[in-house]
Amino acid sequence: MAAKIAYDEVEVGTELPAQSFPVTRATLVRYAGASGDFNPIHWNEKFAVGVGLPDVIAHGMFTMAEAIRVVTDWAGDPAAVVEYGVRFTKPVVVPNDDQGALIEVSAKVGAKLDDGRIRVDLTAVAAGQKVLGMSRAVVQLV
Repeated sequence: MAAKIAYDEVEVGTELPAQSFPVTRATLVRYAGASGDFNPIHWNEKFAVGVGLPDVIAHGMFTMAEAIRVVTDWAGDPAAVVEYGVRFTKPVVVPNDDQGALIEVSAKVGAKLDDGRIRVDLTAVAAGQKVLGMSRAVVQLV
């Protein structure tokens, strides 16, 4: 299925609306239940620190999923995303407080491809550090 945006109306450099996604320890527990990933680095501070992490960290797949929401919200149809890939560069550290962490995501059209497709380049930052590298999605437009 194609996005609800016309290929001819999109230019390279077009910025998608940026979004911020809060992450708390409760968010991680809910994600662990939904995904089946109960690795203690995502919920047990003592264990996470014991293996060399600064604190509990968000699941990589959770971070990746939050980032692509910028694209799916803009496209109007999640099925319009035909490819998506990232490199995990830094973990999202989630402190045990009322605020947790904030994943800030921006995106822009990086290239117009063949057959009504575009490449969207994403930037995801938490605590001032880039947490996803080479984050790119290919979207099928109408």
